[in-house]
Formats: sequence, C-alpha cells, structure tokens
Amino acid sequence: MRWKLKTAAVITPLILGACTAPVLPVNYSARDAGFAAVEARTSKAIGKRTVWAQSQAETVAASKQVRAMVQGKTISAETAVQVALLNNKGLQASYAQIGLSAAEAWQQSTPENPVVSIGLLGIGAPEVGLYRALESMIAVNLLDARTRKQRIAAAEAEFQHAQMQAVSDTLALANETREAWVNAVAAFETVSYLKRAAVTTDAAAELAQQLGKTGALNKAAQAREQAFNAEMAGQLAQARLDAQLAKEQLTRLMGLWGQDVAYYVPDALPRVPNTVSSHRGIERLALANRVDLEVARLGLAATAKAYGLTDATRTLTDLEVIAGAEIEREEENGEIETSVSPQVEFEFVIPIFDSGKARLRKAELSYLQAANVLAEQAVNVRSEARAAATAYRSSHQIARHYSDVVLPLRRTIDEEALLSNNGMITSTFDLLNDAREKIASQLEAASAKREFWLASAGLTAAIYGGGSGGGGAGGETQIAAGGGAGH
Repeated sequence: MRWKLKTAAVITPLILGACTAPVLPVNYSARDAGFAAVEARTSKAIGKRTVWAQSQAETVAASKQVRAMVQGKTISAETAVQVALLNNKGLQASYAQIGLSAAEAWQQSTPENPVVSIGLLGIGAPEVGLYRALESMIAVNLLDARTRKQRIAAAEAEFQHAQMQAVSDTLALANETREAWVNAVAAFETVSYLKRAAVTTDAAAELAQQLGKTGALNKAAQAREQAFNAEMAGQLAQARLDAQLAKEQLTRLMGLWGQDVAYYVPDALPRVPNTVSSHRGIERLALANRVDLEVARLGLAATAKAYGLTDATRTLTDLEVIAGAEIEREEENGEIETSVSPQVEFEFVIPIFDSGKARLRKAELSYLQAANVLAEQAVNVRSEARAAATAYRSSHQIARHYSDVVLPLRRTIDEEALLSNNGMITSTFDLLNDAREKIASQLEAASAKREFWLASAGLTAAIYGGGSGGGGAGGETQIAAGGGAGH
C-alpha cells in the first residue's frame, strides 16, 4: 500500500491559521444584512418607509398595503412616493444587490477549502505477487490566508458601496415619483383651463356663424373665429393625451397594474405659499448629506482596498504546499516489504513573463480615476445645491407674480368689460377676446406654479441626492393633495 498524506507537524498550523474566523463589522450571513442602514438613511431624507420583500408572503403583504392606499382614491404626492417605495420592482432589484454584496463579503471571510485527492492503484497477478498503492493528497493555498484580510476589506467596501447605491436609488425613485405626480396634476389642470377656453371659442364661433347669416360679419372674420375654435379643439385633445401619458408615467413608477390603476390625482396643484426660506448654507448641507457623494467616497475606498490586494499578489499569484509521507507496501512470494519516506512539495507560479507590473499599474490608474471622480462630484454637488436654491426662490417669485399681479388684473379687465358692455357687436367679441386672454394668463400661471413645485421638489434632491442635477427636482416642502375630485 502506498499512501501520501500531510504530516501533522506541517498541516496543523496551516489549518488552524486558515480557519481563524475574522471579526466582521456586519453579520453578512443575516437575511437582511445592511438594509437597516438603508432604511435609516432614506427615512432621514424623505420620511418614508421602505421594505425589502424577500419572500412571496412579504410581497403579498406589501401589495395589500399599496392597494389600500390607492384603489379608488385621489392620491397626494406623499402617497404616490410611499406607494412607489413599497411597490417598485426595480427598487427591489437594487435592494437585492445589497444581499449579493453581503454574500460576497461572507464568502471572502470563509477560508478556502483544502483540496483532497485519492487514488488506488494495483499491479501484478496473484502468482507473481501483488503491488498496491493508495495515494492521498491534501493541498492548502497559503496565499489565501495571507491575502484574506485585504480581500475582506475590499468586499466590505463594496458592501458599503452597495448600501449607499441602494439609498441613492431609493431617493431617485422618490424624487422621480414626486415630479411625475406634479406633472400629472399640472397636466389635468391644463385640461380644465382649456375646457373653459373651448367653451368660449365655441360661443365665438357660433356667434360668428349667426352674424354671418345676417350679413353683419364677413367671411374672413367668420373663418378667423372658426379657425381659432378648431385650433383650440386640437390643443384640448393634445392636453388630454398629455395628461393621460403623465398619469401613466406616475402609474409605472408606483409599480401599479390591473385593478390597482383605478386611482385619481387632484384637478389642480396646491397654491404657492406666501413665503419661502432663503436656504442659506445649502452647499454645506449638500456636502454633508449627499448620497451620491458618499457613493463616490466609498468607490474610492473600494479601489484603494483593491489596490492593496493587487500589490500583495503582484509577483506571487498562487502558492500551495503539499507535505506528507509516502508509505509503500509490496508483497511478493509470501514476503512483505514496507518502506516509508517523507515528502514535501511546493507549487507556485514563476513570474517570468507576467511580473505583475501591468496589474499594479492598472490598479494605480483606477485609484487615480476614482479620486478624480470624487473631486468632480464634490464640485457638482455644490453647484447643484446653489442652482436648486436659486431655482426655488426664483420660481416662487414668478409664480407669486402671476397669482398676485397678473391674474387679479385679468379679473379687473373682465369686470370692467362687463360693466361697459352696451350690447354692440364689437363689444361682444371684445368680451370673448378678453375671456380668451384670461385663459391664456391662467395657463401661464398654472405653468409657473408647476415649475415652483418641481423646484420645491429639487431641494431635497440637492441636499440628499436622487435628483437629475440642476435646480428642478427634489423637495423641501411636502405637497398636499389639491382640491377637486381628480382624474
């Protein structure tokens, strides 16, 4: 019999060293490892609850909550955001990435399994004797134990990166949903104004037709009124289409389908507040709280950890030790001979062609790239914060100008026109023209109000992240549901 096995003096220290369990900052084997940090960070930024559904029962429970919030109801912006955070499947996929990175960190903290091979050989026939050999080998990768600390550190950095990326995805979904709600409500508000305008143009076209029959209005004037009425009908049809598409975008972000889409949005956006904050120090708040900046920092840290691992394995990428003893037993003509001899083998890659310098250079450049990305992100964050504050203040001034100056003037014009109307033909068309101009002012005021609420939504994104950059997405002021039955 021939048996090759590692001796206790050599293998015991290797196994003990490989099996020493490192102290990990997070229980990566936990089912929801790392998600509590995501919940805390998003709750601080937007005050909404998030869930990570990892079973059918949890998915069904979340769906029931969503159905209770939306089915047959007129929803506010806050409800829309909460529904999206509970029901959007793309967000659930982002949360799954946390679990994947946790599993990777768990895997890296586990020592590499030793390789065991066994072979049985037999030679000869009974009449001439028999030679038998049993070969067994255990191999342990020494480099695995040497680099485990660096690999765990790199995996932990990637795990933290996945956490912050999940927070960023959550904030981005919340911001996009809030914007979609504003756009949908504003679209239906536009439809309501155009309906009123259509009534006026219908009346003008009918009046022009009747006056044309009497000869009091020429064909050019009749055609002018009829063309304006036809154009208004086209604008109203387009506005209705835009409103339905805007609502569909909101539905998609909330992850609704089937019977759950039977919900409504208000007929009009809320009034613009009388005053707003100046938001001094918004740059400092953004630098301290922006999630995308934290993601860039963690990306730099992960690259640094990967660089350390590359440096540790630059010239020696694999090292295995095989140690033990050979025991041979041979039986021939009734006599048994046994021989024992120790054996130690080392196996490693000789860096003749690939010295590892290229891999080290790539790691150095990756770190430099990540550092520049972080620096650029810091500059962009400050700029976006300033732009968001400027857009918020300016859009508030514009919206208040329409509500406090333009619309009151239009009402005054209407009142005075009615008082001075003497029943003449020109006065009647003047009244209709004033009504059309009033509708145009109302549409401009509604557009200014929409821009304000979008800019209001931009402040949260500017401070915490999740926006598209610039000054028109995210929100300091929570938007309540407007009046009306909704659509």
